[in-house]
Amino acid sequence: MEGNERKNPEKAILAGLDAGIFTREETATEETLDELRALLETAGGECVGLLLQSRPAPDPHSFLGEGKAQELATAVEETGADMVIFDNDLSPSQMRNLEMITRAAVMDRSQLILDIFAQRAKTREGRLQVELAQYQYILPRLSGMGKSLSRQGGGIGTRGPGETQLETDRRHIRERISRLKNELKEVRRVRGVQRQKREKNNIPVVALVGYTNAGKSTLLNSLTGAGIPANNRLFDTLDTTTRRLTVSDTLEVLLSDTVGFIAKLPHHLVEAFQATLEELQYADLLLHVIDCSDPNRESHMEVVEKLIGQLAPQGVPVIEVYNKADLVSPELLPVGENKIAISAATKTNLSGLLELIDKNLDTGVKVCRILLPYTAGGELDRIHREAKVLSEEYQNDGILIEAALNQELLGRYREYIR
Repeated sequence: MEGNERKNPEKAILAGLDAGIFTREETATEETLDELRALLETAGGECVGLLLQSRPAPDPHSFLGEGKAQELATAVEETGADMVIFDNDLSPSQMRNLEMITRAAVMDRSQLILDIFAQRAKTREGRLQVELAQYQYILPRLSGMGKSLSRQGGGIGTRGPGETQLETDRRHIRERISRLKNELKEVRRVRGVQRQKREKNNIPVVALVGYTNAGKSTLLNSLTGAGIPANNRLFDTLDTTTRRLTVSDTLEVLLSDTVGFIAKLPHHLVEAFQATLEELQYADLLLHVIDCSDPNRESHMEVVEKLIGQLAPQGVPVIEVYNKADLVSPELLPVGENKIAISAATKTNLSGLLELIDKNLDTGVKVCRILLPYTAGGELDRIHREAKVLSEEYQNDGILIEAALNQELLGRYREYIR
């Protein structure tokens, strides 16, 4: 896998269709083309032109109308573009026809996102998930895709499975998909064993979710000192990172970062990343991290909320964490229950966030001091086993213990509380 720093970045024209028959998710707009440009730059490419057409329905042959397709071909020739990237999903035949018209490689948004994922995945689990998603994307398109699958080298859209693998028959690819699914099943099994240990130790799980580049990794670093690279680029985190976080004297949690969400996230990508995203299914609390300086924050919040609805258990509490609050006017910051404005970069109001986490996960545990008489010394082992002991001092009349006790232990040792 290559990085995205190249001496001569590949040039691309970005194109999209706003069709009357499309759903909101299927259509291309100026906003989604801006995001496509950011994705291209993340992949190491350079945008040399934009084309957006509005028409009632896509052309079955060339997706765009015939005149627009020719206009696109002229733009490719004039700019020296290496490729055209569509903000919409294309059929294999439309992709092939557009390549013949423009004489350039044609790919769609899903391929571009897969390419970025291929660059970003660092762990074995991440690479397995990316490879599975790539094969699931390629399989139904094998007979129709042209230049975009036959190009050699490490250019955009070609990272991941090599050319020789793509030339093999469908049976070979289906077998590879089956093997990848089995390997990921084993990853999930191991993760399940780890989860059972956590549950046995009564450690709540708090998962960070949010639109890509909202600042989740920066927040994880600021709260736990995790030291994860946190760059201003899309999909910087693909592999789940989990760290212990002491929220208060009575609460310790596991804080998990997750892959960022994005509009039009390909379905097969969500399916392939199930091993990572299933952390959301077992979370006790979600922190929805929102870039409050994002001009499109409302639509981006909708994307995340929809995916939370699909992936997280019903009724799990969600705290809306409005990050980058230092970049907007105070009057634009939201107020309300389970809403908080912070800056992960400057560590502003992180104490307020910890208080809100503590409030949402309150289990009735209280810190108190008990004087355990030596005649009841046999209880000391249970206190160490079931409570969080903060201090212990042997005195003349007994053992003075400061500990975080749950409701059951509070009742059991009420007569000894000082």
